[in-house]
Amino acid sequence: MTRSSSGSTQASPLANSRSALFSAMFLILGMSATANAADIEVTTPPAGNFVIRNSANTTTLLRVDGTGPVTMPNLVLAPTYPTGVCFDANGALGRCASIAGPTGPTGAAGSTGPTGAAGPAGATGAAGNVGPTGATGSAGANGTTGATGANGVAGVTGANGATGSSGVTGATGLSGATGATGLGGATGATGLVGATGATGLGGATGATGLGGATGATGATGLSGATGANGATGLAGATGATGPTGAAGSIGASGATGATGLSGATGATGLSGATGATGLSGATGATGSAGMAGASAFADFFALMPGDNAATVAPGADVDFPQDGPNSGVAISRISVDGFNLTTIGTYLVMFQVSVSEAGQLMVTLNGTELPFTVVGRATGTSLIVGTALVQTTTSNSVLSIRNPAGNPTALTITPLAGGTRPSSAHLVIMRLTP
Repeated sequence: MTRSSSGSTQASPLANSRSALFSAMFLILGMSATANAADIEVTTPPAGNFVIRNSANTTTLLRVDGTGPVTMPNLVLAPTYPTGVCFDANGALGRCASIAGPTGPTGAAGSTGPTGAAGPAGATGAAGNVGPTGATGSAGANGTTGATGANGVAGVTGANGATGSSGVTGATGLSGATGATGLGGATGATGLVGATGATGLGGATGATGLGGATGATGATGLSGATGANGATGLAGATGATGPTGAAGSIGASGATGATGLSGATGATGLSGATGATGLSGATGATGSAGMAGASAFADFFALMPGDNAATVAPGADVDFPQDGPNSGVAISRISVDGFNLTTIGTYLVMFQVSVSEAGQLMVTLNGTELPFTVVGRATGTSLIVGTALVQTTTSNSVLSIRNPAGNPTALTITPLAGGTRPSSAHLVIMRLTP
């Protein structure tokens, strides 16, 4: 309802429409629900329709066409309610069981959720393997020279150099053959004594003993006139002679004893008893034992120029790429600077290398430097020569000759040392007979 300016009230078209609509629906529903002998029927004229209008006859509230369609024009202005009205196959109106519209389009993807909290820390991993030992640092610079001290008393005599190792004993000479049995008669002469085995080669000369230690500094003289200079310290004693060289080759077999002389033929006698058998000749004396020798040997060498063209850096090995005489696979090469010692035992190792700088060389076994094998020289251009006995504890040990790690100088293997022909460097290895 709306109020006019004059204060009177009048029904709005929408209210009238609702009232008529509800009345018509009630009428239709009532007619549908109470169909009986008292039904009220409305018969439209030919081509006519059933129409309900508002009181002013200005608005169609309900229209039922003669062909069947029902129209409520003001229904679009009515309030919205949650329950729909449906009809069945006979046209009866009623409450809808359900009203579902078509499926709407898929909504846009939601925004990414916040990142979850960090998980707990994993267990600590196992400790890694210990890294390899770092290379030896280079030698520090020399300190400055101290002031010259007063002349001291005579220095103590230097210790004798270490005794060189003994040469290997040569193999025992073969025994002389037994003399043949003499014929009946005079006793055969005694067999000759077997020849003595050849003497082994002389060992390499031992290294020169270290110089005697510097004498202690003399006490400071009393104040006054300058004292006379002290006497020069005595020279250190010469080092002992180096060890005897490696054993010589096996001695030759002793000569066979001479055959005893035949006895003189006796005169033909009367037939009688057979004469007694002559005595056997004496056995020749056994030859003297020779010295033991090497059971395996090999010589590896290099010729400069050609071989060892690059300098040998500290921690690197000298190349001996060429093969000399050898006894077989017991001592063999695995590379230009590595050599395999097949059997566990004691080996005599001898090497010589011409170098152009002051430096040192040493033997390594299975990559480990052997400190007791270091040899070197302080000045000049000459050979570095080394000799040592090396014992292996595992089969197939690998030996090499190295410029010691940590030394300051790379070594030049001198080409054409002393002349016009290529100079050689040698590595000789012998396995000693137990």
